[in-house]
Amino acid sequence: MSLDNDDVRHIAHLARLGVDEADLAGYARDLSDILRFVETMNSVDTGSVEPLAHPIDMAQRLRPDTVTEDNQRELFQALAPAVEDGLYLVPRVIE
Repeated sequence: MSLDNDDVRHIAHLARLGVDEADLAGYARDLSDILRFVETMNSVDTGSVEPLAHPIDMAQRLRPDTVTEDNQRELFQALAPAVEDGLYLVPRVIE
């Protein structure tokens, strides 16, 4: 699939992005290359490939679940503009 400058302008408008007229041709070329690559990947037969949850089939190393920092809650809440019963109070943003 090949995109032209009008297609890039339309995509930029939908994404609410500002694009300079001088850059349109470069974006059109780059986006067209990406779409061609996706088409190439879609043409590969993957019917016999079993889906993977992760590309590397190995167990993840886990760190011990231990506290590594001091509790500084009172220090941080002393700096907050409004606190009540150990909770931070914030202005209402949804009515």
